[in-house]
Amino acid sequence: MTTVRQSELTTSRPTSVAEASRELAGGGARPRAGGTDLAACLEVGALAPGPLVDLLDVPGLRGCHWAGDGAVRIGAMTTVAELGTDPRLAGLHPGLAAAARALATPQIRGTATVGGNLLQRNRCSYLRNPAFDCFQTGGGTCPARSGDHLRGVVVDQGPCVAPHPSSLAVALLAYDATVHVARGRGSGPGSDARSPETAELGVAELYDGTDPTGDHVLAPGDLLTAVALPAPVPGERAAHLRAAGRSRAEWPLVEAVIRLECADGGTGPVVRAAVAVGGVARTPLRLPGVEAALVGAVPGEEAGAAVVGALEGLAELCSPLPATGYKVPLLQSTVRGVIEQALAAPNR
Repeated sequence: MTTVRQSELTTSRPTSVAEASRELAGGGARPRAGGTDLAACLEVGALAPGPLVDLLDVPGLRGCHWAGDGAVRIGAMTTVAELGTDPRLAGLHPGLAAAARALATPQIRGTATVGGNLLQRNRCSYLRNPAFDCFQTGGGTCPARSGDHLRGVVVDQGPCVAPHPSSLAVALLAYDATVHVARGRGSGPGSDARSPETAELGVAELYDGTDPTGDHVLAPGDLLTAVALPAPVPGERAAHLRAAGRSRAEWPLVEAVIRLECADGGTGPVVRAAVAVGGVARTPLRLPGVEAALVGAVPGEEAGAAVVGALEGLAELCSPLPATGYKVPLLQSTVRGVIEQALAAPNR
């Protein structure tokens, strides 16, 4: 692997989404948003060197744009700190705001962006060590599978065993959010200056756990421009919980975000539940068995036998590696904890 610093690379600063997409489509260029993970990956050779396309001057990629019903479109260049400190977001989509407040450090949250968090590289020590090759750096194996994988997956989806690190992806998955992507037209012969085609994907569609060569499915030239959350339901309850080796500056071993829709403005039984988890698989996951068991649960009361059974059943979802068996009870306890928080929380 070749190591390089950002200052050694050619950098352009496009002023439109179309221009940025064209520049990203050719010559191995990479987007630069906050640059927090990009710098680290380049310096250890986890990314191939190439031109950088700085998105700072592209208009329309930052900020929360609200609809009257509480639906919101969040620009990809919005910082994580902006999400965590937005009072309207905390009131209407509290699970997302809580996840944003919990990740990394204040310094990182002030620089890191929504798009960068969703598309960051995984934290595997082999990927980030120039002495090793793996699927993601052009090699043909996953050295972590037979090596050090203490922080690896407990739901084994494919050849790579590094969990996806995005906390925001977990929260957005629980909120049934979508991502907006500008599809690059390319910069070679026949390309033009028209606006690129756009696509809208569910958060789950952004990732493919069976592909060991990358951490998302976007192609060169694709530019994630925004995420969109639907309108909240009156009386929603939500919570976020993470299990980590330390409370700050640490990626979670397991985390969960829950969103409950309850009858009678939030005081009645649960009529719909969404539970998403991260740190356990190559992709963020929803837990449909737990979601189904939560229907009928009553806020302020202990979860019933159906929920207890669904939590025990999470062991059947897991396929732990030799060193990740500890994540099975950790997953169960984290999901149990986030359920208890949501059922006890005041309704929105």
